[in-house]
Amino acid sequence: MNMGKLLAAIRKDMLILIRDKVGLTMMFAMPVLLAIIITAVQNSTFELVNHNRIKLLICNKDTGTVSGEFFKAIEKTGMFQVSELSADIKDSGVASVMHKEDALVSVIIPRGFSEHVNATANNIAVAALKDIATLPNKPALLPDTTAPILLYYHPALEGSFRESMDGTLKGALQLVQSKQIVHVLYSALNEKNIPDSLEDQILNNQIPIKQVPVSRQGHARIPNATQHNIPSWTIFAMFFIVISVGGNIVREKTSGSFIRMRTMPTSYWLALVSKQITYLFITLVQTAVIFLLGVLLFPHIGLPPLNLPSDLSGLVIVSVICGWCAVSYSICVGVFAQTQEQANGFGAISILILAALGGLLVPSFAMPDAFQGILKISPLHWALESYYVLFLEEGKLKDVLMNILPLFGMAILLQLLTFLGLKRKNLI
Repeated sequence: MNMGKLLAAIRKDMLILIRDKVGLTMMFAMPVLLAIIITAVQNSTFELVNHNRIKLLICNKDTGTVSGEFFKAIEKTGMFQVSELSADIKDSGVASVMHKEDALVSVIIPRGFSEHVNATANNIAVAALKDIATLPNKPALLPDTTAPILLYYHPALEGSFRESMDGTLKGALQLVQSKQIVHVLYSALNEKNIPDSLEDQILNNQIPIKQVPVSRQGHARIPNATQHNIPSWTIFAMFFIVISVGGNIVREKTSGSFIRMRTMPTSYWLALVSKQITYLFITLVQTAVIFLLGVLLFPHIGLPPLNLPSDLSGLVIVSVICGWCAVSYSICVGVFAQTQEQANGFGAISILILAALGGLLVPSFAMPDAFQGILKISPLHWALESYYVLFLEEGKLKDVLMNILPLFGMAILLQLLTFLGLKRKNLI
């Protein structure tokens, strides 16, 4: 292959690319904006859960003391900013108060709540002590007729967020119920009230849970929204060059460039190699831009900075293989598309589908079992897994080999399909 011809072809492709303003915007501006916006949204969600408190309205219709204990237990969770509503408010009026107070959640404690909790504690104590002690006031077993605690929530709250709040409230309720049971059991056995110190020791002396991220090197960084999103949208940016590459190839086919090239003392293979080198370079520039965005810009706009992996050579190799696979896919789409509309439409929709299957839009572990096998056909899945090993697990190049080998194989397969498509259309 003549090096002078190759350099001339690369220069030609770079000039065409520079003139494609829309393509450049799609390749750089869109992924940069997506990386910033999605990371900011997810980071705000993490901050809301971990640092800020959700506004919670409580309407306490119970007149006993246990409901007050439940109120305090909710406040101690640290998840809610609690405000108390009037007990006279009707259930139907809670929604309007929530809108007025800009609250996401409200809880209504029903009448008879304290009585029900006390009766339940006594019944459990009776069952536990029937063979070793006798309670001074043995209650009759009461039917469960108490109305449930009502939890009103804003419809915009996602299911996982509601489950988290529901678990927190259930934990506070369980603490109150356990406290009443401990009181009854201690009084039955010792005929006096339980000391506060012993009560605290029984109820609050839990074994701590320490969260440790998995690391292949033993010193993983704590992951954040940036570490998750920057690799994801870098891969998305790489593969979205299909809009520019596919359209470029279709224009060359429809304008007769392929036919003219066959009359010249050169090969179309040179043009293909030129496009691959040119657009591989573009994918690496995209990667560098988005990574630098996370490293340099994010700390100045209130987002967590991107921590680059320790194995930079592994990062470069993974990026090159990801970029080559993206270019191979884009050229393949351009060869088989008949019009620019086909190339752009199919290219954009297919990348969105592959991104969804690959775990960029929805985490792969959250997908149904039926999709666990299908997602492996997406090259974006293997690319994302490779980056995650480097960024989140502090892995080395040897740790990602089993992810980049399928990606490399897919790139070879796409190159073969491109060759067959060109032969079928008599373009080579």
